Amino acid sequence: MSEVLGRLCAAPACPVITVGGTNGKGSTCAMLESILRAAGYRTGLYTSPHLVRYNERVRIAGLEAEDRPLCEAFAEVEKVRGQTPLTYFEFGTLAALWLFARENLDAAVLEVGLGGRLDAVNAVDADCAVLTSVGIDHVEYLGADRESIGREKAGIFRTGRPAVIAAPDPPQSVMQAAGEKRLLGKDFGYVADASQWTYWGPGGRRAGLAYPALRGKVQLRNAAAALCALDALELPITMQEIRRGLAEVVLAGRFQVLPGRPQVILDVAHNPQAAKTLEQNLAASGFAPETIAVCGMLRDKDLAGVLREVAPRITRWHFASLSGPRAATAEDLKEAFLRAEGNAPVELHASPREAFEAAREHAGENDKIVVFGSFLTVGEIIAWLRLGTSIR
Repeated sequence: MSEVLGRLCAAPACPVITVGGTNGKGSTCAMLESILRAAGYRTGLYTSPHLVRYNERVRIAGLEAEDRPLCEAFAEVEKVRGQTPLTYFEFGTLAALWLFARENLDAAVLEVGLGGRLDAVNAVDADCAVLTSVGIDHVEYLGADRESIGREKAGIFRTGRPAVIAAPDPPQSVMQAAGEKRLLGKDFGYVADASQWTYWGPGGRRAGLAYPALRGKVQLRNAAAALCALDALELPITMQEIRRGLAEVVLAGRFQVLPGRPQVILDVAHNPQAAKTLEQNLAASGFAPETIAVCGMLRDKDLAGVLREVAPRITRWHFASLSGPRAATAEDLKEAFLRAEGNAPVELHASPREAFEAAREHAGENDKIVVFGSFLTVGEIIAWLRLGTSIR
């Protein structure tokens, strides 16, 4: 990555915030972008994975990159890489950085793909790094315990530069890593009231803030991490701009509630920590006679652990097979559900779309349908709904 990045001459010329963590990365990145844009800054945002179109991964001034400049960037990376082999993600990261270098950006926000230390995004020396959480996921790459995973994720920190740690009870490996650490609850934090909240941090207190447009209590933690990162970079931003940024932030697939009846909720939760947050959000979302799950996952995830966390809120399951070499089948999910001691009714389907159609057939207008388990599952349903299928 560093070798090809040097040939591209694509190192960002603006302040860069790198965001890593097991969960909460996407939400924190979205809030950073939204607040910066509300303050008049021209932003670049690189995230992954995408739900429907690759273009979602690269945003400039709030807009998805168009096909032509993306293809030009890919061609440029291919031209300069020589004999250096690149993975899919490395190729895409370099293309995004090439595009950002050709825009007059005021700030760039980069989401870590996996881990941190060896992630392609870490080829950039960020001016500020954010660690949102440390949970158990990708154990085959990062290790099976929080100490090992924390060590990998803290690899995005840099000596002498701010490292915002929003992870509750961070492992020692994170505390021992490089960086000028800002700890949740010590150096920054938040206080929540019924209708508003207060942030406190290196830049002082900001009271009377409206709740972020993204749903769920955990979003206050993500918002506080975003504000601490902006404080650390000393970027001038007014209270009104923060309020507007939090009010206007949009991120598909994070407890996203679609209009219409029955209520449909989309959530990309795919590890036990995220599944627990999904369960808590469902618990706080109001009563429904039935809450019907449409679930498709990758088999290298903790299937039983995810299903066990969500199960208390689900009255009926529709398991879906995904496609691809990493996919879990509907039968795999049923077996994991039984290992998790689940006892609600189960149906098996060949795809998320078929599972979703069956769930809608069963659901009454006052019920909830929650689609979760993978970006692939949520993305397929979003793409299908965009084709003109309406929710009855």
